[in-house]
Amino acid sequence: MSYDKANILVVDDTPENIDLLVEILKGDYKVRAAINGEQGLKIARLAKSPDLILLDVMMPGIDGFEVCRQLKADPTTSHIPIIFVTAKITTTDEIKGFSLGAIDYITKPISPPVVLARVKTYLALYDQNRELDRKVREQTRDIHDTRLKIIQRLGRAAEFKDDSTGMHVIRMSHYARVLGMAAGMNETMADMMLDAAPMHDIGKIGIPDRILQKSETLDEEEWRIMQTHTQMGQDIIGDDDSELLKMANAVAISHHEHWDGSGYPNQLAGDDIPMVGRIVAIADVFDALTSVRPYKDAWTIEDALAYLQQHAGTQFDEKLVFLFIENIEQVLAIKEQYIDRGKP
Repeated sequence: MSYDKANILVVDDTPENIDLLVEILKGDYKVRAAINGEQGLKIARLAKSPDLILLDVMMPGIDGFEVCRQLKADPTTSHIPIIFVTAKITTTDEIKGFSLGAIDYITKPISPPVVLARVKTYLALYDQNRELDRKVREQTRDIHDTRLKIIQRLGRAAEFKDDSTGMHVIRMSHYARVLGMAAGMNETMADMMLDAAPMHDIGKIGIPDRILQKSETLDEEEWRIMQTHTQMGQDIIGDDDSELLKMANAVAISHHEHWDGSGYPNQLAGDDIPMVGRIVAIADVFDALTSVRPYKDAWTIEDALAYLQQHAGTQFDEKLVFLFIENIEQVLAIKEQYIDRGKP
């Protein structure tokens, strides 16, 4: 990342403050602005996430503290450095902001040299941390590969009853990584997605065979039981401090939510659905459609993509469907690499 190309997001409900910060930063950085917390969350979750956020504390609706809390709770945005910009600052406010994950405060009235110095310093630290993380990932590749194989086999155990080859979780997790990178994830987050995605259906372990293996349409009670696999999956993964398990938890509970709010278990809609859940939903459905199952033949690639397009904006995030199709060559290469060849 070079500083003159870094993306800065300014979130402030006062246009004059936005204009001032944009004027200070525009010579060295690409600057985007949001006039409230809701808009700031949406921009931060876009495919190209900002490299740093300057966030006003006192705003109507969702204040800066809540914006910070939500961004740090989301694995796809938790890495973004956040600096609070505020006119009123008390020790209590400082403690609260730092506890939520902010890295610093800038007080109003704004001093241009201070803003530039703080932004430059924290972008440099962020860049150094990314490079350190890259080196650590290289040095621990064997550990990562072993962990991934264990996770994949755990996911395969959940799929084994209706996917005897067990390759579904491997393919869809690689699809999810491709889509995550296309959506703006850095390599660390995309690798974590690769590790977390195989656990999306781990809750199926708790679903009776008579339901999982039924070839006819499920009745109302059977469908209700089948839907509980998302909550079972979340319960199995548990509430752990591990970033990987946090992401797996989010994937397990949210990958059957629909963009229009008609999914389950919590009827979340739009950006309220974690991005990791929206990504896995597309990867999972595409591979399920294009794979042979005891109860169906494999769909053609064209028919599967047509299904995704038909349900973009209702079942799926339309922007993510577009990115998936845009990267279909990578997806098909993965499909060919991990083709079903019989029982493992």
